[in-house]
Amino acid sequence: MKCLILGGAGFIGSHILDALIERGHHLRVFDRPNINMSNLSRHINHIEVYHGDFNNVRDIIATLHGIDVAVNLVCTTLPGSSNDNPIYDVESNIKGNIFLLETALKLGVKKVVFASSGGTVYGIPNKVPVSETHPTDPLCSYGITKLTVEKYLHLFYHLYGLDYTVLRLGNPYGERQKIDGVQGAVAVFLGKVLKNLPIHVWGDGSVARDFIYVRDMVGAFVHVIENQTPSKIYNIGSGQSCTIRHLLEVIASVTEKKPTVVFENHRNLDVPEIALDIGKAGHEMGWRPVSSLESGIRATWKWLKEQYP
Repeated sequence: MKCLILGGAGFIGSHILDALIERGHHLRVFDRPNINMSNLSRHINHIEVYHGDFNNVRDIIATLHGIDVAVNLVCTTLPGSSNDNPIYDVESNIKGNIFLLETALKLGVKKVVFASSGGTVYGIPNKVPVSETHPTDPLCSYGITKLTVEKYLHLFYHLYGLDYTVLRLGNPYGERQKIDGVQGAVAVFLGKVLKNLPIHVWGDGSVARDFIYVRDMVGAFVHVIENQTPSKIYNIGSGQSCTIRHLLEVIASVTEKKPTVVFENHRNLDVPEIALDIGKAGHEMGWRPVSSLESGIRATWKWLKEQYP
C-alpha cells in the first residue's frame, strides 16, 4: 500500500515508518519545514518527503494524492500547555483535521488512522483499568480536541463511508524520544540522569501512568493499517499503571545512578491514575505488549548512551 505518515519524522512516526518499510509498503512522510530528519536517515532515499503546514489546505491536498492509508500523528499542543490557550488548540488541531478528512474523501483515501490520547480523553477514571466505553471527561484542552477529532472521524465514516481507526495511546517511550522536551517522562528523566541534572516532578510522585514501549505500540499501528478491524477505537498501552516514584526506582536500577529528585506543586490537569484496559485490542487484533517496563527502559538507556556518549 501507499501509506502517508503525518508527523512521520518524529519519535513515533519514524518507528511506524521503519516497520511499514520492512513489510514492503511505500511510504510518504509529511512534516513541518526545517524539522530534524535524522530519524529517517536510514530510509531517506527510499521514501517521499513532503514539508508543509498541517493547516494549509494546499499542502494537505499535495501530500494526500495517491495515498491509500493516512496515519495522523500531528498535534500542535501538549497536555500541560493546552489550557493556557484553548483557542489556539482548537484552531490549530480541529480545523486541520477537518481539512484532512475532507481532502481524504475527495482524493479517495481508503482509511485514516488517528493517534488519540488514552491518558487524557477519559479524565479521572471511575475505575482502572479504563475500557474504551468509559465516560470521557478530559481535564485539559488537549484531551478535548483529541476527543473532538474522534467524533469527526465517526461523522465522516457515518455520512460518507471514510474508514478510520482511533488508537488511544498510553504514555509511549523509547529510542528517538526527545530528552530535552517537556513531554515524555521516561526520556526526560533519563536525559537528566545522563547529564547529572536534578529531575523535577509535578506533585509527590504518586501520580500513575500507563507507559508503553514504542516498539510494542508500533505493532498496533501496523495491524490497523493492514487490516479491517471489528471496532473503531482501541486502547493501546501496557494495561498497567506505574507511579512516578516507581518509574524513578526503575530508572535508578537500570542506569545504576541515583538521581536527585525535586518535587514541585501538583497540577490540576493531572489525573491521579490511568491504566488502559487493552483487552479489546488483544481479543480483536491479537495485539499485546511484550516488553516489561524495565526491559524497555534498558533499551532506551542503551540507545541514549550511544547517541550522547
